[in-house]
Amino acid sequence: MATKVTMEALSPTMEEGRLVKWTKAEGDTVKTGDVLAEVETDKAVMELVARADGVLRKIVAPVDTSAPVGTLLGVIGAVGEDISAIVTSAGSAGSAPAPVTPSSRPSGAAASGETSGAQTHSAPESASRSSPLARRLAADRGLSLGAVAGSGPGGRIIKRDIEAALAGGGARSPDTAPAAGAHTGAPTLGLLAPAGDGFRDIPLTQIRKTIARRLAESIGPIPTFYLTAEYDLSKVTELRAAMAELGDEFKVSVNDVILKAVATALSQHVEVNAHWLGDKIRLHDRVHLGMAVATDDGLIVPVIFDAHLKRMRDISREAKELAKRARERKLMPEQYTGSTFSVSNLGMFGIDQFTAIINPPECGILAIGTASDQVVLHDGRVATRKVLRVTMSCDHRAVNGAVGAKFLQTLRRMIENPLMLVF
Repeated sequence: MATKVTMEALSPTMEEGRLVKWTKAEGDTVKTGDVLAEVETDKAVMELVARADGVLRKIVAPVDTSAPVGTLLGVIGAVGEDISAIVTSAGSAGSAPAPVTPSSRPSGAAASGETSGAQTHSAPESASRSSPLARRLAADRGLSLGAVAGSGPGGRIIKRDIEAALAGGGARSPDTAPAAGAHTGAPTLGLLAPAGDGFRDIPLTQIRKTIARRLAESIGPIPTFYLTAEYDLSKVTELRAAMAELGDEFKVSVNDVILKAVATALSQHVEVNAHWLGDKIRLHDRVHLGMAVATDDGLIVPVIFDAHLKRMRDISREAKELAKRARERKLMPEQYTGSTFSVSNLGMFGIDQFTAIINPPECGILAIGTASDQVVLHDGRVATRKVLRVTMSCDHRAVNGAVGAKFLQTLRRMIENPLMLVF
C-alpha cells in the first residue's frame, strides 16, 4: 500500500517548512528511517525520513518548495502500484504544489550549500542540467548557459558556476542583448544590468518568518521596561588569567563568566526565572539559560539546561558547541526550546549598550554590551577599570522594578566577586 511523504512538523513550533533538497531520487529503493530529504524548519535544517519500505515512486514537490505541515511532497509505494489517485487527490485539494515536470524534476540531492529560487514554470530542456537559482541568476545578468561549464553533480550548472562566469566576463545571450541605443543604466562590464529599479527581493527563510512572528508577539503586547547597570570586570580579568595558567581546558571567556553569573543569580531570584502564561505566572526552580546566537538566517537561541548546576568551564564548552551547531543549522529541536531566561551579547561587535526583545513566554532578557576601559574613582583615587554595561528587559506583568533591580544587584556581586562562581 502506497505511503504519502508529507511535510512533517519537525520542531514543536513548526507550521510550514521549505524543502532544501531531496537525498533520494524517483525510483530509488528506500527503507523505513532512510533520509529522504532535508527541510528548513523555523529553527534549523532537519532530516525528513521515510515512514515505510518501498520505492520512492513520485516526487511531487520540487526543491525550494515552501509548504504547510501536512502537504504532500512525494509517494512511496511498490513497483507498478497505481499511485495516481493519491497525487490527483492531493493536487485537487490545493494542498500540494503542482507535480514536477520531467525537465525540472530534481535528480537526487541538490548541490551542497546552494539555495535555489522557487520555480513557477517549466525550464526548457536545454536548461534542465542547471539549478533553478543558476538559471535565474544567468537570466538576470544576460548570461548564456551554453557558455558556462557546470561543476555540480553530473556536470550540473549551479550558483558558483554562474558567479565564476560573471567574474570572468562570461558571454551574453544574443536574445537578451539590449537594443541599439537602449539605456542600460550604470556600466555593466559587458553584461546586462539586473532588471528592476535598483533593488532585490530576498524570500524569507522559515527562521526569519518565525523571528518576525515572535517579535510581533513580544514588543507590542508585552509591557516592557528596562534597567541598566555597570559592572567592574577587574576581578573577572584576574580570574580568567588565573584559570588560563592552569591549562587550555580551564580557559573561559568573559561571556562564559557572565552566563555562569546570570544562571547563579537566577537560582536566587526565582521570580525573574519565570514564564508569563496569561492566566498564571510559572516560577522555575531550574535555570535553563537561552543564549542568543546570530546566524546568516537570523537569530536562534540554543539552551544551556540546568546552567545553575554546571561548572564555568562546562558552560564554556557547551556554549561553544551550541553556537557552532546553531551556525551550521544542526541544532535539534530539544536544544533550542525550553529556556526560562535569555542572554544576548553584542559586546564582540563593539556595541556599548542596547535593549533586547523578550522571548515569550519568558519574563526577561539580559543585553550585554562591550567591556571598555573607563576612568573611575576607586578608594579615593582615580583609576582605570574595565567596565561592562548590561540592560535587562523586564515584562512588567511579572517582574516589577524592585524585583529586577534586586536581581541585578545579585548579578553585580557575582561578576565583581567571581570567586563566588567557582565554589
